Amino acid sequence: MYNIMKKILLLFLIGINTFSQEINAKKLDAYFSVLEEKDKLFSSSSVIKNGEIIYRKTIGYADISKAQKNTVDTKFRIGSITKTFTSVLILKAIEANKIKLETTLDTYFPDVKNAKKITIKNLLNHSSGIFNFTNDASYLTYYTSEKTRKEILDIIYSFKPSFNPGEKHSYSNSNYVLLSFILEDIYQKSYATLLQDNIVSPLGLKNTQVGSTINLNSNECNSYKKNGNWRIAAETDMSIPLGAGCIISTPSDLVMFIDALFEYKIVSKESVSEMIKLDEGYGLGIFSYPFRKEKGYGHNGGIDGFHSVLMYFPKDRIGIATTSNGVADFTLNDLSIVLLRAAYGKEFDLPDFSEIKIDENKLNELTGVYASNSFPLKITIRVVDGKLSAQATGQSSFVLKAKNDSVFTFKQAGIVLEFNREKQEMTLKQGGGVFTLTKE
Repeated sequence: MYNIMKKILLLFLIGINTFSQEINAKKLDAYFSVLEEKDKLFSSSSVIKNGEIIYRKTIGYADISKAQKNTVDTKFRIGSITKTFTSVLILKAIEANKIKLETTLDTYFPDVKNAKKITIKNLLNHSSGIFNFTNDASYLTYYTSEKTRKEILDIIYSFKPSFNPGEKHSYSNSNYVLLSFILEDIYQKSYATLLQDNIVSPLGLKNTQVGSTINLNSNECNSYKKNGNWRIAAETDMSIPLGAGCIISTPSDLVMFIDALFEYKIVSKESVSEMIKLDEGYGLGIFSYPFRKEKGYGHNGGIDGFHSVLMYFPKDRIGIATTSNGVADFTLNDLSIVLLRAAYGKEFDLPDFSEIKIDENKLNELTGVYASNSFPLKITIRVVDGKLSAQATGQSSFVLKAKNDSVFTFKQAGIVLEFNREKQEMTLKQGGGVFTLTKE
């Protein structure tokens, strides 16, 4: 939830014995076995085709201290995939003539700056200009504590607009927190009740609900971050994300939800068509995911140590979902490509985690503090246990993987660092951004 949404470009242990012959379950099992053996991922994945779940797989731990394994019923925090559910609830309210896409925000929250110019559609497709409150540094001082509705609203009210409504698009969790409150005001019911009554119960989803404090005795899981060893991640208080990231679920429930959505079992065909009209890549609580020549739709999510992805390809009625509670030097994008290739009956390779060993003297040449006037943070490069480590100002350090003696990567964050020894420079590439920093 709390990382800015990145558009994923797809050029990109419990066994089930009733899988369709259309998917190479044996090789997929082998793929996951490598991930588990290399300690890269704690996760659960599901694949649906023509309304039938044809593959499920779980690896890793729900709780390391108790050696409690993830199962197909383990519930994960799904982060921003919650936004797709919230968008559907808004579309249902529109179909019930309780609100319109053109309704302006001043109807509900006149104290939001530019409220008279911001529409419900602006909130849904992130074109409102409302500042993303989770991007502010102060967020890290309170995200684990309970907040009232008034406290959250006061936080949102306090920021200046990022841009004028409709001028452009910028991902903002504030939009979907406001949409949650609007839904509650329209129906005079809690978001949790609306989710249950309008989506969960009608679809028979057994493991989807609004989350609370993590309860391991209720098939939930802790989340972890790895820096040497796995460490339990701090836990966001779920009073804060609401319809921007408060749902817990399983991959099987997620693929059943999105299959039902595109089969028009929740909202009308017209509503779904409106939902997937993209403007600068933004739909209404949904994004586009290309794979080969096919166009899919879905969302991803991240909250605490949880990461998740949900994709659906309507033409072929193929959907995939992965929820994870721990990722180390691996990306769910890589796994998504493999699941899609398998679902389409295409070949795929097993993961290769072989590393290039770089002479420590060569690594020591790169150590130091790198900075630039055009980049807000300084980055300290060290050698730790024979590997290069990076640490940005005020953040945790992370271990880099060598591609050669001058290029290093950190896949979890999509970071590539390229060093120029002669110029004493380091070029950082991430999410389309390129920054050159000089050693101090």
